[in-house]
Amino acid sequence: MEGSRLLCLLLAFSGLLCVVLAAETPFMVVHKKVSLSKGKPDVERVAVSINLYNRGSTTAYDVSLIDDSWPSDTFSLVSGNTSFTWDKLDVGASVSHTFVLESKVKGLFYGRPALVKYRVAAKSVLQEAHSTPIPPLDILAERAPEKKYEWKLAAKYGPVTSVLTIVGGFIYLLVSPSKPGNSKSSKKRR
Repeated sequence: MEGSRLLCLLLAFSGLLCVVLAAETPFMVVHKKVSLSKGKPDVERVAVSINLYNRGSTTAYDVSLIDDSWPSDTFSLVSGNTSFTWDKLDVGASVSHTFVLESKVKGLFYGRPALVKYRVAAKSVLQEAHSTPIPPLDILAERAPEKKYEWKLAAKYGPVTSVLTIVGGFIYLLVSPSKPGNSKSSKKRR
């Protein structure tokens, strides 16, 4: 009886210790965004932005970002680097890294998430985090032009719409019956 009680107490203490130790680590959230833009008819630019957030309870050290999912036979680097390092990333801090690629190859491209490696303490083992995946990119595809807001239509019919709304609201106030409890000359109740 005494031995099982001691065993249960030991298991409870070790479980609590695991929870406390797990809470004292950096938690990296890595978000990867990609946007496409056509510069020339046969070239498409790919702007990649990767945001790192330390949402844990301790500082992350020796943070390195590696995004090697862009094959050199399909993409050429225009500006920036596909990898970057930071000495540390404090609790609650965020950093961003961007680079621009160019592609002359038409087709569908499936990119992998970026890899982030970091240390919990100065001499600990490297931890890994992966970024959010990107949707498939349709490079040099024919896209329908986006429909923009018609300012000419708003300029032409905007004033008429405003006047009709004001007149309609005024007519509604005149025509709507007032409630009997709201009149000032109400009879006293006995």
